[in-house]
Amino acid sequence: MTRIQEAYVRKVVDTVSDLDNVLYEVSNESNTDSQSWQYHLIRYIKSYEASRAAPHPVGMTVVSPDGSNDSVFGSAADWVSPNADGGYADSPPAAPGGKVMLTDTDHLWGIGGDRAWAWKSFTRGLNVLYMDPWDAQVIDVAANSDLRINMGYIRFYARRMNLATMKPSPRLASTSYCLADPGSAYLVYLPGVEDGIHTRFVARLFKWASPWMSRRVDVDLSAASGTLAIEWFNPRTGDILRTGGVKGGARERFAAPFRGDAVLYLSRSAHR
Repeated sequence: MTRIQEAYVRKVVDTVSDLDNVLYEVSNESNTDSQSWQYHLIRYIKSYEASRAAPHPVGMTVVSPDGSNDSVFGSAADWVSPNADGGYADSPPAAPGGKVMLTDTDHLWGIGGDRAWAWKSFTRGLNVLYMDPWDAQVIDVAANSDLRINMGYIRFYARRMNLATMKPSPRLASTSYCLADPGSAYLVYLPGVEDGIHTRFVARLFKWASPWMSRRVDVDLSAASGTLAIEWFNPRTGDILRTGGVKGGARERFAAPFRGDAVLYLSRSAHR
């Protein structure tokens, strides 16, 4: 059976080898005993393509149910898609490098995700994927549209940056959600909370309230020289507000000019 499967793989590879928009995946959410089989086929595809001018990325998604993310991280795959273990659904860990990380709402929730998850994931160096609800499943229409729209906003910023030089840099921002090319560009997410009576009461009661509660963020610009342009983006409305520049060389505090969550973009290129 394995030899038959390998023959099929060779046929697929030979057929689409001239296309540059192909990603290989052995099996989506395959059963738990499939790990060694998937490992074999991942290695087989990579070996078969090794002599080609442009090998294609080969991926592995976590097995289901009760899969371990260690199994995908320890594979020979070029890209992987984990489940929610380790915080990928709420406070995603920074991408460690070495593999492209695809965080898919299907593998995290089945049905779920919101704009905060998308921005947190992107600023931690992860690639976000969204799966629409399926038959007989219900999701809030407004939340569904909001997530879709914000994935478009994320793409807008991704195209403005040199992603090859941007790395997740949690230590550079007090919110810890920061994608940066230190000295050149910083994309920071402030999760925020809606400003209401309860929020204001807590902020006044506890002077040490965290930066996300006061809509402020400290960013370490020690590696930057010259002036960086300050740009605020409102993920609720899509509005952009440019508020001048800031000199690099030190840690600076920034305050979002609107309520709720916010995105801060600091860039030398935007200032020119």
